[in-house]
This record gives sequence, structure tokens and C-alpha cells, in this order.
Amino acid sequence: MDVLDVKVPRRTLGHLLLVFLLSALGGYWAGAASPDTALEAVRKIIGQIGPISDSSFHNFVKIFTNNSMVALLTFISGLFFGLGPWFIMAFNGFVVGLVVLAVHRMGGMPMGQILLGLVPHGVVEIPAIALAGVAGIVWYREIISGEGDGGERFRRGAVKGLKLFALSVLLLFVAALIEAYVTPRVAGL
Repeated sequence: MDVLDVKVPRRTLGHLLLVFLLSALGGYWAGAASPDTALEAVRKIIGQIGPISDSSFHNFVKIFTNNSMVALLTFISGLFFGLGPWFIMAFNGFVVGLVVLAVHRMGGMPMGQILLGLVPHGVVEIPAIALAGVAGIVWYREIISGEGDGGERFRRGAVKGLKLFALSVLLLFVAALIEAYVTPRVAGL
């Protein structure tokens, strides 16, 4: 698949999404095995995120900014032997699994409502973060196995990666709009 004249390694994108999903299941399972530890971890996460605003616009800005920073970290981490995005997707998936468990079991929210709170924006947000990781991996692969001298490979890889990263940020903008304005209404939050 070509996007912005850059060949997107679909297999890598699919595998990053699979790592996220399996890690989310692992986070849910780990939380079920140790509920007290899961609850404490979720409390720390919520403390770091801070309160949700009554203003959808403020929530949109906060969500978009946070997700863009995660995408940037995921993108840059691809330069570390192409491995960083795998760890970031695994970590984020694990955290999502823990949060789902905590909200369901300890918060008493029905699983259907939790899914309505995740799916509308998650179907855009999670692939966007994975695409940022793919962008970093594309950059790394060009540096390692591209044609020309090192500087030329670095520049060409950066251009390819930045095109995909820009698309990732655009998708995160859409996901943040959905998360701030649509998800709360759909999920009844």
C-alpha cells in the first residue's frame, strides 16, 4: 500500500496492531490475577492524566496533545534498531487492558459501555499510533538498507517517515475530535 508516495509495510502495521491487542488482553489478564496491583496502577495513570474537563474543546486539545506526543515518541523510537514501536505498542496495550479491567470490575461499568467508550475513537487512534511506529521503522530501514551514502539514506528515510508521521498526526486529530465530542455521547459518559 502506498501513502503519500511512501510504501507502507502493511505486515509491520498489522503486527504492531496485533501486539497492541495481545498486550491489552495480557493487561486485562494480569489485572484479573492481581486486582489490587491493577487498581493501584490505574490510580497512578489517572493521577498523571488529570481530571476530565467539562469543556469538550479542552478535552480535545488535551487528548490531541497527549496522543501526538505518544506518536512522536513512537516515531522517534523506530530509529532504535526498529524496536521502539513494538515496546510502546505493547506497553500501551497492556495499560488499556488494565484500565478496562479496573473500570469494569472495580468501577462497575458494563463491558458494553466500556467498549462504546473505546471503540469510536480507538479504531482511528490505535492505528494512527501504530502508523507513527511504522514511520519510524521505515526511516530506520532506509538508513540501514537504502541506496546511496549514509547521509542520503538518512535524509530519504526522514522524508518517507515524516510523510507517514504527518498522516498519523492527522488521524490523531480526527480521533481526538471523536473522543472529545462523539465518544462521551455514544457511551453515555
